Amino acid sequence: MAVIHRTTMVPTKRQLLASWLPGRAWYRGGKPPDLRKAGGFRLDDPDGEVGIEFVVVTDHSGTRPYTYHVPLTYRGSPLPDDAEALVGTSEHGVLGTRWVYDATRDPVAVAQIVALLTGDVRPQAQSASDTPDPSVTVRSTDMFSPAAEFGAVRDGPSCTDIPVGDRIVRIHRLLHAPISTAEQTGAGRVSAPWRLRDDVTVSGVLISVPV
Repeated sequence: MAVIHRTTMVPTKRQLLASWLPGRAWYRGGKPPDLRKAGGFRLDDPDGEVGIEFVVVTDHSGTRPYTYHVPLTYRGSPLPDDAEALVGTSEHGVLGTRWVYDATRDPVAVAQIVALLTGDVRPQAQSASDTPDPSVTVRSTDMFSPAAEFGAVRDGPSCTDIPVGDRIVRIHRLLHAPISTAEQTGAGRVSAPWRLRDDVTVSGVLISVPV
């Protein structure tokens, strides 16, 4: 179970993302980004070592706002041989130095994403310990082999594809609502809400398994 600490991070997650996002293939905004929290959820690491968070932020820096989905992991030591996946480091008020990674390149996070898609784990609230998040809905799939290996991750103009055996786990980076026809016919998907503004909430697909 992940324990959510009410403390500080220096720099903050949004500050780290403001430096990291403009270098992504799927980033569409201005420089520097003007990021505002819009939503998200968490998954638990069974070993309790790695924080796994699915962050949704809206960038208001360009001519129009864009909402991005950025899964992150938080580690107490560097991920071996994966400096390319590093978003940055931050000083946590309770846990000390945390190495923050793009979760699509973190094997612990990818394994838990597959477990989420197969119905073996439950999405957790973003800001509360040991609290399932009923707003996150999962259409599960049985198309993953238990022994499936993870392949080389590919970033596209609007998503990141993670090969898992002979299937693809698609992390939707640029979010939109409502759910498209292609997403409705996929083999599995994870949907969640996010705020467009204070009085408007929409829901769309954050993760999918294309047919």
